[in-house]
Amino acid sequence: MDMSAPEYSDENTILHSDLGFRYRVVTPANASGECLFVLHGSGVDETTMLPLARQIAPHSVVVAARGRIPQEDGFRWFERITPISFEQVSIRTETSAYAQFATEVAHRHGLDLKRATFLGYSNGANVVSSLMLLHTGIVRRAALMRAMPVLDNSPMVDLRATCVLIVAGAADQTYGPFAPALVTLLSERHAEVDARIVASGHEFGDADAAIIRQWLAGPMPAA
Repeated sequence: MDMSAPEYSDENTILHSDLGFRYRVVTPANASGECLFVLHGSGVDETTMLPLARQIAPHSVVVAARGRIPQEDGFRWFERITPISFEQVSIRTETSAYAQFATEVAHRHGLDLKRATFLGYSNGANVVSSLMLLHTGIVRRAALMRAMPVLDNSPMVDLRATCVLIVAGAADQTYGPFAPALVTLLSERHAEVDARIVASGHEFGDADAAIIRQWLAGPMPAA
């Protein structure tokens, strides 16, 4: 056993369902005071992002929620029309619900959103970018893996207090071609954007973890 690895409370085994989403809160015994909100990709559930969260931020409290739209044997965050076209009312409805959830779960568990990072993968990353655009002020730091723009009409909000890491896969033929457009969209709204490319497809792996871990070690955005 690795004796240097953080210990977690029994709370991480509890599946809560009282704030509009099913979710788990994972609390290391030596929590740093920072927190990580993780949002999974399509067709899975909230548990799939926990190993990555522990790998990149072992001393952060992790909030792992489950998307509410059934897909195959798992879930997604909002309805899609095609793999790269999405139902706009569903995006706004589900993003609004998650915005309320993030605020309420932070209050309930004593988490400081000013010290939070939102980590999303694929469909989950698209929720985070929509959250930044539609509900400004909740997200101050976000790491987005395999993301693309999903809103047909993105408001011209001021994101100058937001830091964003976008990690695209060089061989991701579905979302990869849209990553530059997301970089441009967020940069035009004055977000501080760090864009990276890893040698992979749509899946994430150790290269993503190394980049995100290094990025998280940098300073939080100024208030």
